[in-house]
Amino acid sequence: MRKSTVAVALLLLSCSVANGQFLMDMIDTTKDLGKGMLGMYQRFNHIQFSGYMQPQFQVAESKGAGGNIYAGGSFPSNTNNRFRLRRGRVRIDYAHFNKLNKPQFQFVFQFDGTEQGVNIRDFWGRYWENKWELFSFTTGMFARPFGWEINLSSSNRETPERGRMSQTLMKTERDLGFMTSLEKRNAKSGLFKYIKVDAGVFNGQGLAGSTEYDSYKDFIGQIVVKPVSLSKTVSIGGGASILQGKLLQSNKYRYTYDDSKGAMVADSSHGGGAAPRQYRGVNAQVSLKHGWGKTQWRAEYWTGTQSAGEFATETPPTTLTEPMYVRKFNGAFFYFIQDILTPNTQFLLKYDWYDPNTDVKGKEIGVPQSKLTQADICYNTWGVGVLQHLNSHVKVTLFYDIVHNELTSLPPYDVDAKDNILTLRAQFSF
Repeated sequence: MRKSTVAVALLLLSCSVANGQFLMDMIDTTKDLGKGMLGMYQRFNHIQFSGYMQPQFQVAESKGAGGNIYAGGSFPSNTNNRFRLRRGRVRIDYAHFNKLNKPQFQFVFQFDGTEQGVNIRDFWGRYWENKWELFSFTTGMFARPFGWEINLSSSNRETPERGRMSQTLMKTERDLGFMTSLEKRNAKSGLFKYIKVDAGVFNGQGLAGSTEYDSYKDFIGQIVVKPVSLSKTVSIGGGASILQGKLLQSNKYRYTYDDSKGAMVADSSHGGGAAPRQYRGVNAQVSLKHGWGKTQWRAEYWTGTQSAGEFATETPPTTLTEPMYVRKFNGAFFYFIQDILTPNTQFLLKYDWYDPNTDVKGKEIGVPQSKLTQADICYNTWGVGVLQHLNSHVKVTLFYDIVHNELTSLPPYDVDAKDNILTLRAQFSF
């Protein structure tokens, strides 16, 4: 029997949890995870299988959940509870090493299967240079290198879903493009031990669009400061991100907010031009170890300019022929995670807000002739829950989302929608 066949067979028999904490983690042999991956690749013919599934049961505050689609998709109008298979992921990694056991390239394929169908999630290749052991180059379909929450894998994230702003502005997280990364492998000390830089060019629409619909590309870059231990009990990390992009404006009308008129006002001089898509983000993480276990605080803030349609702020717009509405936005995510005596049990508290139009607020939205719609409404979401690890492959999460929309002059958003959702989820991983 060929050695490669034996290696693959052994892998299938003894495969364990392999998902990294972040969607685009490199093999960093200074970390336990990286050492484990390196050993797995070398021992088993450079092939690795991993995956997870997330069956869940949800109860909504009202039938249709008040239009809330951010806790795992929309509820049908006559439904206030459901079983769902939120995610079902299987990932295959292949890596090739040279004679000095240095990585040369990596190939990744991941698909997602649920009761609603099967789709790809990752399909990319990465090349490592080994002269300086500093650069890598990635191309294909992969996670956008922007911020903390976007890149934290759904298998490792403590809360069931990403925040409303993440899901709106970075729908499906992935995009087609090319990225260069600067990260020193095997760094023992110095600046490169703590710094990582990613810079890439992407189509822009990601998995939310069927194809590239204009010639404009998004530039996305980030600087990451890896966790730094300030003492035996305290560590900190952080980063800063930028997205600089454009969207084709085929309709000649572009709407921007005019404070003197209290309305979104049309300008007809932009037909055939480019509408702006510009994001800036900063994030920080603090970890504290003490007698109760570990306490984690995470904070992330985004601001910028988004071009989208009249009734939604997603990219791409619903139709490419509608007028563009250019809005200034901001939002943030805050996490508090507390171990309860043991790392296997955690208390979860999360707060996020997304204000898609910072020029307006409250009762200004919905005023006749203002052209201000549900797309301009600010949302605040509190989430509270408990996570229990039953073993290294199974965990259970109970989480309650409390969603508040600002009160406007636009029915039915003149009252707070009944869109709170309780989620009970199990995750099985290998």
